[in-house]
Amino acid sequence: MSDINNEVKIIAYEPQYKEAFKILNEEWIKTFFVMEASDYKLLDNPEEHILNKGGHIAFALLNGEPVGTCALVKAHEEPLAFELSKMAVSPKAQGKKIGYLLGNALIEKARELKAEKVFLETNSILVPAIKLYEKLGFKHTPITNPGYDRVDVQMELDLTS
Repeated sequence: MSDINNEVKIIAYEPQYKEAFKILNEEWIKTFFVMEASDYKLLDNPEEHILNKGGHIAFALLNGEPVGTCALVKAHEEPLAFELSKMAVSPKAQGKKIGYLLGNALIEKARELKAEKVFLETNSILVPAIKLYEKLGFKHTPITNPGYDRVDVQMELDLTS
């Protein structure tokens, strides 16, 4: 029985995983909701809409296969803030703390970049996701200017303290 952290490796975006970024996200979004124009924009062109604008994408590899992903999308420059977005873990890899490892890696990245906050938008039916975000330290905030029709929960992590 090997340690879970030996199996799961968190890596930065590589072009070979571009399709996995879309597939992993489409899989969960279509399970609970419908894909929106905003989804396709980020998922079809992650380099253009996330990476080239100062954002970051992480992948979780399980035995070399991409089974999870999450993005840090730059929201504001001054003060620096990011949105934690497009977190997806393949159903076959759930229960291995992959969401936590991805979220934690990107929060650390935001800290390194001296961001003041990280926020996210989600939906109240995604109870396991909300519990994960709370575990990562996010607090519930009022919803302002949601990017998707499905948003009914907004959370924020203050990195200044």
